[in-house]
Amino acid sequence: MLALVSPSEPSVQSQAYLSARMQLKFSAEQKPSSRMIIKEQSDSYSVLIPGLPEDLAKICLALVPRSYFPVMGSVSKSWMTFIGSKEFIAVRKEVGKLEEWIYVLTAGAGGHGSRWEVLGSLDQKKRILPPMPGPNKAGFGVVVLDGNLFVMAGYAADHGKEFVSDEVYSYDACLNRWTALAKMNVARRDFACAEVNGVIYVAGGFGPDGDSLSSVEAYNPQKNKWILIQSLRRSRWGCFACGFNDKLYVMGGRSSFTIGNSRSVDVYDPDRRSWDEIKRGCVMVTSHAVLDKRLFCIEWKNQRSLATFNPADNSWQRIPVPLTGSSSTRFCLGVLGKKVLLFSLEEEPGYQTLMYDPAAPTECEWQTSKLKPSGSCICSVTIEV
Repeated sequence: MLALVSPSEPSVQSQAYLSARMQLKFSAEQKPSSRMIIKEQSDSYSVLIPGLPEDLAKICLALVPRSYFPVMGSVSKSWMTFIGSKEFIAVRKEVGKLEEWIYVLTAGAGGHGSRWEVLGSLDQKKRILPPMPGPNKAGFGVVVLDGNLFVMAGYAADHGKEFVSDEVYSYDACLNRWTALAKMNVARRDFACAEVNGVIYVAGGFGPDGDSLSSVEAYNPQKNKWILIQSLRRSRWGCFACGFNDKLYVMGGRSSFTIGNSRSVDVYDPDRRSWDEIKRGCVMVTSHAVLDKRLFCIEWKNQRSLATFNPADNSWQRIPVPLTGSSSTRFCLGVLGKKVLLFSLEEEPGYQTLMYDPAAPTECEWQTSKLKPSGSCICSVTIEV
């Protein structure tokens, strides 16, 4: 089985290295997730590699490069269950083998159709994900949790008739497949969504009748269940969300109680099950990304600067985006390798992706990257497994 390891990978390091990790024990909460298509009747993985202790077999599988995971999942049901579990990611992290890839949703020529593609390190070939289930939609939300990409709700046109969806799908980045999950209680589009402490939250948006929403739902992936929680203080749409300090932050967009854009930030504390408000926020954000507990935004009225938010003191800062000789002034943000990527929303053959490094010395923060989607970038997420 170890023949699956790429020749370019280091050897299985040393017997001492493996022996030290044969004692690894993982907690009960790291059992296989209930959202997998294939479910074992038992919590055990049967025999992963005959003749090897289970701890050592898990380490051997975790050392295999990420690009082989879908093939490995077809070897046996026990391999599929283990590779699709939270424990597999935990073992990968313990042995220092986590790989970070960025997933970009791109629009087809002329803005028709869309597809997810994978951009990793510069020596990796571009990979295309299987098509998302269901009809093509817009105004949906995306969240990453435990190596899975969640795509939620949105609206679609079926035979010329638009409808708002309550459907939820997850993509398993290890096994390269989509799964249909429990539907939300309220169909919605153009809403905020984020993950906080293993729970996915959706807030606000527009409902099926075009009415603005204040309702909020929380998704428990272990139970595959959505529940309605305390609503926002006001309806809100076109907003976005992120998780900081074990709390949910909802900002941007518009509210029915304001004329124009809303600058208030709604903050939900899951422990107290209540909402607070911060007055200083950003408005009409076209793209955002979170890096090292810091929020980076691009606002509709100012595409040539990054607005950054520090939740430690609720402060904002602006970082000018340098001119590169390109006519592009609209960007979609992504994160890879502790850097913020600015993908152009205009299709320009000679354009290179801008890259901002917060840890770089002064005047060296901006560089260019050869990572580039095949089409106009709609949104991007980073998945580390």
